[in-house]
Amino acid sequence: MFNDEDPVAAEKSLVSAATLYIVSTPIGNLADITYRAVAVLKQVDLIAAEDTRTSRVLLDYYGISTTVVSYHDFNEDRAAPDLIRRLKQGLSIALITDAGTPGISDPAFYLIRAALQENLAVCAVPGPTALIPALLLSGLPCERFSFEGFLPVKKGRQKRLQQLQAEPRTMVFYESPHRLRRTLADLYQTCGDRPAAIARELTKKFEQVLRGRLSRLIEEAAGLPLKGEFVIIVEGQSRRVEKAAQKTVDEYEH
Repeated sequence: MFNDEDPVAAEKSLVSAATLYIVSTPIGNLADITYRAVAVLKQVDLIAAEDTRTSRVLLDYYGISTTVVSYHDFNEDRAAPDLIRRLKQGLSIALITDAGTPGISDPAFYLIRAALQENLAVCAVPGPTALIPALLLSGLPCERFSFEGFLPVKKGRQKRLQQLQAEPRTMVFYESPHRLRRTLADLYQTCGDRPAAIARELTKKFEQVLRGRLSRLIEEAAGLPLKGEFVIIVEGQSRRVEKAAQKTVDEYEH
């Protein structure tokens, strides 16, 4: 059931002391944020952000003047204990990432787990994440899917790719611009020439989704701007994919 309480009138009661709020923020379009998320960010005692400069654009846009501290991959082991200490002192803290939902392929998990281990209250304020719109726009089956995040860069990469070869569900990956073509090529070599899609600049003015088989996407990726993060969607192993792969092998052999 929906809560039909006026979201603006209810703002005063949204934040509790000694609570860590996991707040989702827009992945591109600044309008993609909930009333609740804005209210929480205004009311908490402190905001922990992955990149304070990136987050400042969003916070300034919505007139949020809450104090912001840095929490990211390179300082999590130092910053997390300090944030836990502040929570124990009764402060309310909102955790945000550069874009999307904290904990999805970023360092938020470390702090969330630390807070739960200390029996502190943790509250999720849901919102945008890149994987869902990318999956929907891919045109590939989305009733069941496997989110794989970033593939290992070196150690364990080939092993993980081999494990995914037989994955029956649609697979969703995140990738940086400079590794995009390498990852597409690795997926092609491991999984064959499957239907796939590449999504970039989601929710922004120049949103783009390329659809086709991996061989074609490898070629088209060469002309894409090397900016931002990409989402790669690959169809899982299925009878249709198996037949297409066998047809390719037969044609090659003959």
